[in-house]
Amino acid sequence: MIKRTFFIIFLVMSLTLLSFIVFNKHLNPGQSSDNKTQTGITSSDQTVQPADIPSTQKESIHNVISSAKEGRVPNVPIVSGQTRMEEVTEMWGNPDHSVQIQNDSYHDFIHHGVTVGVSENTVYDVRSFDPGIQEIHLNQVKGFSGDPDEVKYYQDKTHDQIILIYNVNSLYQLKWIFPKATTDNTNPKVDHIAVLALDKSNIDQEGGIHVVDKGASKILSQMSLEDKIGQMVIAGVSGTTFSQSTKDLIQKYKIGGFIFFSNNMTDAPQTVQFLNRMKSANNNNPFPLFLSTDQEGGRVTRLPGGLINFPSNEEIGKFNSPGYSYEEGVLLGRELKEFGFNLDFAPVLDVNSNPNNPVIGDRSYSSDPEIVSHLGIQTMEGIQSQGIISTVKHFPGHGDTDVDSHLELPVVNKDLDTLEELELLPFQQAIKNEADLVMVAHILLPKLDRSYPASMSKSIITDLLRKNMDYNGAVITDDMTMKAITDHYGIGKASVQSVKAGCDLILVAHDENNAIEAINSLKEAVRSGEISENRINESVKRIIHLKQQYHLADLQSDDPNITKLNESITQLNSGRLH
Repeated sequence: MIKRTFFIIFLVMSLTLLSFIVFNKHLNPGQSSDNKTQTGITSSDQTVQPADIPSTQKESIHNVISSAKEGRVPNVPIVSGQTRMEEVTEMWGNPDHSVQIQNDSYHDFIHHGVTVGVSENTVYDVRSFDPGIQEIHLNQVKGFSGDPDEVKYYQDKTHDQIILIYNVNSLYQLKWIFPKATTDNTNPKVDHIAVLALDKSNIDQEGGIHVVDKGASKILSQMSLEDKIGQMVIAGVSGTTFSQSTKDLIQKYKIGGFIFFSNNMTDAPQTVQFLNRMKSANNNNPFPLFLSTDQEGGRVTRLPGGLINFPSNEEIGKFNSPGYSYEEGVLLGRELKEFGFNLDFAPVLDVNSNPNNPVIGDRSYSSDPEIVSHLGIQTMEGIQSQGIISTVKHFPGHGDTDVDSHLELPVVNKDLDTLEELELLPFQQAIKNEADLVMVAHILLPKLDRSYPASMSKSIITDLLRKNMDYNGAVITDDMTMKAITDHYGIGKASVQSVKAGCDLILVAHDENNAIEAINSLKEAVRSGEISENRINESVKRIIHLKQQYHLADLQSDDPNITKLNESITQLNSGRLH
């Protein structure tokens, strides 16, 4: 008989987040994390690029991360924060070993290589000792996922371990547990992984999880109406230097963020300096700025400095490699992060079903919604892995239009059943995979709403996207300065209608005065009673949550290493496309 001993540890509470960890001896699937916190990783710190990681390990790491975003470990039908303990025993029978620690219990299922931690009869901690995962090395995890959010250590008579902790989204935390590196083993393999529901207090009696408020209600109570509405607008800027009008948007109107285009960026140093000036001007605002651009790859790229481009999405769709799409997303995120941006208006999830489409075309992965879903979500997750907010666009689908909404209002005469069979499929899959932000298109769908385009339609945003498709994240309009809006509605009225319809962020990409018009129109609508302040609060909560989730901060950036970025892009392109 194998002797097994449990080592129990109580973790720290960070803000409102609470989780517990248990240790067992060697070979015990109940073994887990930490009792000492330190600030750095003392193991070998070699730089490993994603392209250098063997494909088997790369796929394993990606599967672990994707599963963790859903509260799972790979190949295990248990969801942290949702699955009840009786469901586990119904599937697998009684556990091989159990231990009770105060109000919590821990159960080893040796033959499945799994241990679960249980609170109030609901699993909140799922750990896997899968042999495939145990082939992954420490530096491969760091090279693929970047620096962890936190590093901890555990040591006792039989264990000396390092724990890399990643907050994969607002609900779940992923922990990679390794033996601590030694001179004989500088790059150890995984011992086990753990996926935890971040806040046990949010597990209800039915086994569900509530989204953590993270103090948003208290923050809102301290904000003026003007401050709230300012956060709901992302504005464009004029020229290539920091101006008084830009300063006014930041300091007077408390703008939520900015979008940059190619004509705002001449080279890398100028772009970084411009962004740094904005960040400095925002120092007295408790909310960091969204700093955004359209960095899709292909023909829609904004960043300057001689960066090597990626193929069009159409080419990538023909090649149809999920691994390439993920790594492209990682590199797009790295580019933006090095320049100082934190929000990318990508990927495009439009299905290219109309060959006469003048605005989407090769920006779409395919006319097949399954290919669009699969590759687009990989790119989205790659961008997110670098701490960059990703935007899926253009909901509910711009692929079957024959008019450019920059120039005119497109009309799509499809009913809901037809949309659900094609256009909506990629967006539904993106929502299931933790989409951060959905951009709604300026498209009129008269069979869903005869009066307003999607970006202004309650039927499409609130009823379809939020209720039918169960999306609870932030929603942003496409650019309100497109002629599809300005020739038919006007920016002020359109902004008010978009918020009434359910949008959280209004994108006003050109001319600071247009952004001010949107802000003033929204303030007047609240004061007149057309929009309730509670409706404004709903949007600002989502905005605050998104900024908190990505730990946005107005930190100064250094000039990007264009040479190193280009080396990584060249290596990816040559390895995948030739």
